[in-house]
Amino acid sequence: MTAPLTTPAGQVYIQTREESFAFLAQRLNQLAAAGPASIGLSGGSTPKAFYTWAVAQSALSSQAIARLAWHVSDERCVPLASEDSNFGQAARGMLDPLGIAPAQRHPWPVEATPEVAAEKYNQFWQQHSPQKTFNLCLLGLGDDAHIASLWPQCPLIGQPGLPRFTHTQWPARGWRLTITEAGLSQCDQIVVLVNGANKAAALQQVVHGAWNPRTYPGQVLRQWSSKVTWLIDTAAAAGLNA
Repeated sequence: MTAPLTTPAGQVYIQTREESFAFLAQRLNQLAAAGPASIGLSGGSTPKAFYTWAVAQSALSSQAIARLAWHVSDERCVPLASEDSNFGQAARGMLDPLGIAPAQRHPWPVEATPEVAAEKYNQFWQQHSPQKTFNLCLLGLGDDAHIASLWPQCPLIGQPGLPRFTHTQWPARGWRLTITEAGLSQCDQIVVLVNGANKAAALQQVVHGAWNPRTYPGQVLRQWSSKVTWLIDTAAAAGLNA
């Protein structure tokens, strides 16, 4: 494995997609070897491809299958059966084929209104883990530099006093449930998968651009750079200056 780049946004590994997937699987297996752990998955095409790869490669250890608790860091307000459901994609792509037990699955309560769903999800975390969010939070990066459902000009960015999770109405995209900066700050590890040339400009701004997180939401990760790992392919890295 090549040495990572040390950047203001964290450690950046430039790898093939398969190498990134193997890196992520290794992190998950290491967590499981140490004991039960909570994982926040993400939506998008790259995590979806990871699910398929992990099943095909038998990449997750028996400990990971038995010990890890699965969540998503953000969610669309749709039924789990919907193709648009982030947790639904994870369930169909990985959790179901691996036989993950129902007790280890923790989707957002999307049957409730967005406000109530966020309130219930926060209550779950307050009861089960008041000081820590995910042991590992997996994120993607949009070509507009969004992470989770923190979108450009999202009013949640930089707002103090928020809970770890909340709801937000993304213009033209509907209601979302999302981790906040407060929630990210309480994660042990944050891993960001970025693939494709269409992400290069956004990645450059997030990693090295002038501080403007309302325009480039991924920049908020700079606040916790010591625990952020970026797994990116050469196409996404094309505009990245070390």
